[in-house]
Amino acid sequence: MPAPTGREPAIGWRLPPFYCPDERGELLHPEVEKIEQRALAWVDEFDVYPNATERAWGLACNAVDYSCRMAPRGDQDILLLFILWNYWATALDDWHDSGDEGTGAADITDHSARLIRAIEAPGSSMLPQSRLTASLDDLVRRSRQLLSPYQLRRFGEGARDWLLGASWQTANTERGVMPALNDFAGMRGSVNGTRFTMTFVEAAEGIHLAPDVLYSAPVQALTDAAGFVVSCDNDLFSFAKEDHLEVPDQNLVNVLVHARGGTPADVLPEAVALRDRAMSLFLRLRARLNEEGDAELRRYTSALGYYITGFIEGERTAPRYASPRNRHPLPVPGAAFEISYRDTPSDPDPGPPPIPSIAWWWDQLAA
Repeated sequence: MPAPTGREPAIGWRLPPFYCPDERGELLHPEVEKIEQRALAWVDEFDVYPNATERAWGLACNAVDYSCRMAPRGDQDILLLFILWNYWATALDDWHDSGDEGTGAADITDHSARLIRAIEAPGSSMLPQSRLTASLDDLVRRSRQLLSPYQLRRFGEGARDWLLGASWQTANTERGVMPALNDFAGMRGSVNGTRFTMTFVEAAEGIHLAPDVLYSAPVQALTDAAGFVVSCDNDLFSFAKEDHLEVPDQNLVNVLVHARGGTPADVLPEAVALRDRAMSLFLRLRARLNEEGDAELRRYTSALGYYITGFIEGERTAPRYASPRNRHPLPVPGAAFEISYRDTPSDPDPGPPPIPSIAWWWDQLAA
């Protein structure tokens, strides 16, 4: 596979080793090629992307690969549905980031509210007719066929959380605001769509946790910690993709530069240390929950592990990040990061960081 090329990003192309003692993305759904063929057929049937160039960049997110690693034993139809939503969300995200007319914070907030209503009440006719609306209608129809009422409710909550995060991030950009570390850490899981993702992973793998278990503080802390680790990893893989922006992208590295001063390379060790402390907390809290919980809870905590490892492997080989469009006219086939792993955290401190919005996760170890 070709290595990343083009202008060297401020944090370098060779990323720091990833602390991840779990299985490292080795498991892949056995029907991945068949699922990919079905996904591409849907993308082209509904013209999800406006032209061939946008189609190439949308597919370069590697949604099929990382989805099939997050749910390696999942139901094919639900896994396909998750991938289609990811392709659609990528198209929406690219529109949000385009700077075109109608992509201001107020416009995106209005569109997000209408989008949620379209998901929860099909036929509401609150969105203008467009290629994205037509494909959305099909996705909603498929979702209502495949998901149970409870799963649909979970999906609606996850979509609302993701769109809230996107609106918050857009408002910050429009105002020229780089969020404080505490605010960023508290919102990062929403921006990344953690609950959106886990709804489909649970459904595809047939995981059915009782609501009182799923929404308990320790399980929610574990879910949030997994989402934070994934978000930190995304911020590293995608750093080069956004490093041309006049208003710096809201990622962990830039947030720390804004707070501490210096350069992205200067704060990179602190960013990795914070990520590793969250990973350490995840592993310790998961072990406690696995010891005290039943088999279904262990299946859920295992799925969170696949969420982390599948995302690392999927983004490692995603041309969208390894050959970003601010350096290449089209994705470079096979472009990939060369990464390494470590079995110990870069920061061994077992306690919470001085970040109130996430420090409560560590409280759950003694809950």
